[in-house]
Amino acid sequence: MPEFLSPAEISALILSIQVAVTAVLAELPIAIFIAYILARINFPGRSLLNILIHLPLVLPPVVTGYFLLLLFGNNGPIGDFLIKYFNVSIAFRWTGAALASAIMALPLMVRAIRLSFEAVDTKIEDAARTLGANRIKVFMSITLPLSYSGILAGIVLGFAKGIGEFGATITFVANIPNETQTLPLAIYSYAQSLEGELPALRLAGLSIIVSIAALIGSELLAQRQMKGR
Repeated sequence: MPEFLSPAEISALILSIQVAVTAVLAELPIAIFIAYILARINFPGRSLLNILIHLPLVLPPVVTGYFLLLLFGNNGPIGDFLIKYFNVSIAFRWTGAALASAIMALPLMVRAIRLSFEAVDTKIEDAARTLGANRIKVFMSITLPLSYSGILAGIVLGFAKGIGEFGATITFVANIPNETQTLPLAIYSYAQSLEGELPALRLAGLSIIVSIAALIGSELLAQRQMKGR
C-alpha cells in the first residue's frame, strides 16, 4: 500500500475494493441471466422488467438505500427473516454495503452485457440449434464466448460503480469506520473536518484514477466487441 496513506485511508481503500469485488461476483450470474432474457426472449412484462432493472439509474441513490433499509434492516421483512433463521444481519455491515453497490451497479452491467449478446449473430445460434444443440448448449458454447468483451466491460463498469457508490450505501449501512466506510464515505467524512482536506484530496485522487482506468478499460473492450462483429 502507498506509504502516504494513513491506516484509516488504507482501511477505506481495502474495504472499497472488498465491497466492489463482492458485489460484482455476486451479481454477475444474475446480470448475465437478465441480459440474456432481455436480449433474446420476448415475453409479457419484458418492458416492465427492463424498467425495474434500470430504475436505480434514475432514482436518487438515497431512495434506493432507504428501501434497502426498509427491506433488509433488522426490522424489515427480509432482514428479520435472515436474522431469525440464519442469524445473519447485513444492515450496518460491509455486506450491506456490497448489497447496495450491487443494486446500483446492476443496470450498468446488464446494459453492457445485453448489448454484447445482441451483437452476436442469431444465425449462428440458429445453425447450432438445427444441428441438435439445445438453448443452454448454444448459450454456453456460442453466445457466451462471443460476448466475453461485453461481459468484461460490464464487470469493469460494475466494479467502478461499486468503488464510487455513496448515497445508497450511507443510507443503508451508515458511515462506520473499518466496517462500512468506503472511499466515498471516507472522503465525505474528511471533507467535514477542518484538518481533513489533504486526506480527502488523496482519496479523491485515488477515486479519479480508478474511475478513469475503468472507463478506458470499458471503452477498449467495447471497441474490441465492435471489431468482432
